[in-house]
Amino acid sequence: MIQDLTEGEPQKTLIGYTLPMFISVVFQQFYNMADSMIAGRFAGEDALAAVGASYPITMIFMAVAVGSNIGCSVVLSQLFGAKAYAKVRTAVTTILFTGAVLAMVLTMAGLLTTPVMMHMIQTPENIFADGALYLRIYIGGFVFLFLYNVTTGMFNSLGDSKTPLYFLIGSSLGNIGLDLLFVAVFSWGVAGVAWATFIAQGIACVLALLSFRKRLRELKCTERAPLFSLSLLKKISLIAVPSILQQSFVSVGNIFIQGLVNSYGSGVIAGYSAAVRLNTFVITGFTTLGNGVSGFTAQNLGAGHFERLRGGFKAGLKMAFLVAAPFFAAYFFLGRLMMQFFLEDTGSGALQTGVNFLRIVSPFYFVAAVKLVADGVLRGAERMRQFMASTFTDLILRVLLAFLFSGLLQETGIWLSWPVGWSIAAVMSWIFCRKVLNGEKVEKNL
Repeated sequence: MIQDLTEGEPQKTLIGYTLPMFISVVFQQFYNMADSMIAGRFAGEDALAAVGASYPITMIFMAVAVGSNIGCSVVLSQLFGAKAYAKVRTAVTTILFTGAVLAMVLTMAGLLTTPVMMHMIQTPENIFADGALYLRIYIGGFVFLFLYNVTTGMFNSLGDSKTPLYFLIGSSLGNIGLDLLFVAVFSWGVAGVAWATFIAQGIACVLALLSFRKRLRELKCTERAPLFSLSLLKKISLIAVPSILQQSFVSVGNIFIQGLVNSYGSGVIAGYSAAVRLNTFVITGFTTLGNGVSGFTAQNLGAGHFERLRGGFKAGLKMAFLVAAPFFAAYFFLGRLMMQFFLEDTGSGALQTGVNFLRIVSPFYFVAAVKLVADGVLRGAERMRQFMASTFTDLILRVLLAFLFSGLLQETGIWLSWPVGWSIAAVMSWIFCRKVLNGEKVEKNL
């Protein structure tokens, strides 16, 4: 159902729009964690380490998909808010054509460089083959991953956050079912985990594209809509490229950190892999709420309703704090129980590694919430320089401090770099965001 975010009480409107997006990411992260749980429980600690070792590389490809999602969503939201439906249609076909070409190029490049990337992150020999196998299968399905994420962004830009939820629920349940079949029953190990994701994502992608095609027909316009527009592609790129770079540089930073973690052996890798999946669950939740704020901001800027931005930001921040509180409590006080979903206490130190990570980072989820919701306003208002400045500050600090602190405190020092980076970047994002909320002029260029 198409929804206009420029009408109604801001908090109620934003909650109704963002809640399905948040539930979607819960299911998405749940099946991502299920991959690791099933690998660790049914294929062993080395299998979990193999999946975890390739995780930062897979996140680079995910960064391209998510960054493109953000760029498409912001521009389409502005066009939809301005009721420029012919341009919406043109933007959609431009996005899909360009995106398919980009995804295929990246797939070929990724398949050819898989061994090189695995060596770059210092993957231990005992898990190298399984890690490379998982990565090749994952990259082989990147076209599905990319187009699904872009289509989800296009649904959200029209105010329809419920339809992607239905596809993601089906994909998540299908992924978990295939994980159990391939790994627990057929004993395919790491390959089974990868093929389960490939198949589930492929089906979801095709169904999402077919459904969006029907939804697009609901936008009635009298003027002819060209199939491709270089000017719209440029406008989309001005948002998408910085978002891709931001997401990619974060992933590249995580590769450096993963390489540092890998130097401590497969036990630490396994513990970090499980803990970072739990951490990613929360951070992705905040990011999703921020994306909801971006859509809300963009539609209202497109319609010229500047006075609604502050209400949208406050509503987004309230939701983010409500998310942060239970996860902080669960990870800080029940970290060992959370880790036992992935690992048994075999004495390798893997489980305690994960517990230590969670206890250090979880108190700062409230800080991360402020940054990511403020980033949502900045993206929706096309303040990409400020958005990238705070994000790169976070990234650079985390990488540099990880190497510095690890020399003093071993792997514990790596975990301490997260709170410092988050805190400084959150202050920067908040300062930039306040300028938008206080009415600093925002350009409309539709």
